Amino acid sequence: MISTIIILLLSAFFFAWGKIRSDIVALCALVALLLMQTLTPTEALSGFSNSVVIMMVGLFVVGGAIFQTGLAKMIGAKLLSLSGNNPTKLYFLVMLGTAGIGAFVSNTGTVALMLPIVVSMAANSGINASRLLMPLAFASSMGGMLTLIGTPPNLVIQDALVNGGYKPLSFFDFLPSGLIVVAVGTLLLLPLSKWFLNGPKDKKDKSNYKTKGKSLSQLANEYGISDNLFRLRVSTSSPILKKTLAEVNPRLNYNINILEIRRREETQHRFLKTITQHMAEPNTKLSDFDILYVSGTEEKIHEFAQDYLLEIMDKHELEVSKSHQSKLDFYNIGIAEMVIMHTSSVVNQTIREVGFRSKFDINVLGIRRHNEYLLQDIGEVNIHEGDVLLVQGDWSNIERLKKEEKDWVLIGEPQAQAASVTLDYKAPIAAVIMLLMIIMMVFDSIPVAPVTAVIIAALLMVLTGCFRNVDAVYKTISWESIVLIGAMMPMSLALEKTGASALISTSLVQSLGAYGPMALMAGIYFTTSLMTMFISNTATAVLLAPIAIQSATQLGISPTPFLFAVSIAASMCFASPFSTPPNALVMPAGKYTFMDYIKVGLPLQIIMGIVMCCALPLIFPFN
Repeated sequence: MISTIIILLLSAFFFAWGKIRSDIVALCALVALLLMQTLTPTEALSGFSNSVVIMMVGLFVVGGAIFQTGLAKMIGAKLLSLSGNNPTKLYFLVMLGTAGIGAFVSNTGTVALMLPIVVSMAANSGINASRLLMPLAFASSMGGMLTLIGTPPNLVIQDALVNGGYKPLSFFDFLPSGLIVVAVGTLLLLPLSKWFLNGPKDKKDKSNYKTKGKSLSQLANEYGISDNLFRLRVSTSSPILKKTLAEVNPRLNYNINILEIRRREETQHRFLKTITQHMAEPNTKLSDFDILYVSGTEEKIHEFAQDYLLEIMDKHELEVSKSHQSKLDFYNIGIAEMVIMHTSSVVNQTIREVGFRSKFDINVLGIRRHNEYLLQDIGEVNIHEGDVLLVQGDWSNIERLKKEEKDWVLIGEPQAQAASVTLDYKAPIAAVIMLLMIIMMVFDSIPVAPVTAVIIAALLMVLTGCFRNVDAVYKTISWESIVLIGAMMPMSLALEKTGASALISTSLVQSLGAYGPMALMAGIYFTTSLMTMFISNTATAVLLAPIAIQSATQLGISPTPFLFAVSIAASMCFASPFSTPPNALVMPAGKYTFMDYIKVGLPLQIIMGIVMCCALPLIFPFN
């Protein structure tokens, strides 16, 4: 018992110290429990097979898909319009909206759903995301107190009442105390988040601007691609049908450049694939309903369209969805700049002679020479040292250009830029999958466990192409958080096995029984609150619920306020990042340290306890 408590205290010290990564501290604690033979290897590793940990992995994937498809940005923009960019309104919107969802969906699921949305809202409004993410996690736990199914400790005390022969609780018996919890937490977190979570904004993107290169939209605008972009649709009567681009040769005959071809493959991939981008290669044969993205003067575009019976699409007409604008997207095909070195072998050669298309399957769209932009007839332009070439191609082919850096230097990181492109045409699919996941988690009539619902949703996000590739899926998972929770979960088992938790709870409760029911209830509340900082809220509720009933029975009073004290205290643990999965979920996104939870969560946890100890006897009288 003594060794377990020492390990626990040392872990808490190193978490607070912050000089060692939290996941490493958790693993060291786990190894120490193994070496002391407090836990068997099976028990020590049980945390990594726990359904909560598996659910967290799946929720990271679902959240990543919501980001990757731009769904988070869309929802965030709608919510942001309600707040009008007012930080205070935005804060209340996040708190109350999250608490409302948390009343019916698990707090972990609520945070996973809201986290990408809140991050997107913060970015769009210019607010530091760290100011909203910790309140988001806390609000999900507060919302769980509004209904019977909101959080596992609620079900634990319901079971304890039924087993004790008392009347079971109804679905909304928790509502009065839950509303107080939400109100107190929302009002307290407003100043606390301003004081302690309003750190400097992340300047990484701005400071690395020169090394990372310009954004894709900046490049398109700089070279005038967006300004001179038109869409032409091939019809069934068009003489261009079944011809190759080499046969038509629009660059030579009309001085226009076909940037890409969009092809809808409804018959084969109606659900899994809605847009296919193709490079405009000489041997590309055109099919009916192909959409050509072309760049050139309006006069030449109209001449080309008239000669080949092509439909000039209105800039606001849609290919796939009504939210789509006429613009150059970069789903599979990207653009990048590269600088020609003075020692390059391609200097004084023309673009056509270098053979970018034949060697790298790359198009050269333009040349920036000093302050001049060369965009017309560039195939015959001689390359000078210091020229900046705007190239276009598949992201993988652009990445291949880096291998030839003796001749040029590629500006930016193509792989990183490709990863940042949102697959917005997949947003409806992501929304449907997310909605199905929520439905499966909310309705008990659907025989699917929450962890199963999350795994199904995560797999569907991958299989339906909401991620660019499988590597992108793994990158969305915060492995530090997963290891932290998985390694700390067996700590609760060690405390129970050694009898440390039972000794602490029983001695504290017994010492306060002589001072009346209010003091006893307060003792139960703060004992539960303290223990929840180190072991899971469900395990704490299971341990303390029988003690609460027994204590109330000995005093001859109703056990209901005592059990509510256990449930609320077990759920309102804010002073530790590993006490609840929501706290751990927001830790990497908010870039929080252990001390951030102490500074914000501990005052909130203490004040919440004082308020609830005064309010519970009024809602549920002792007699």
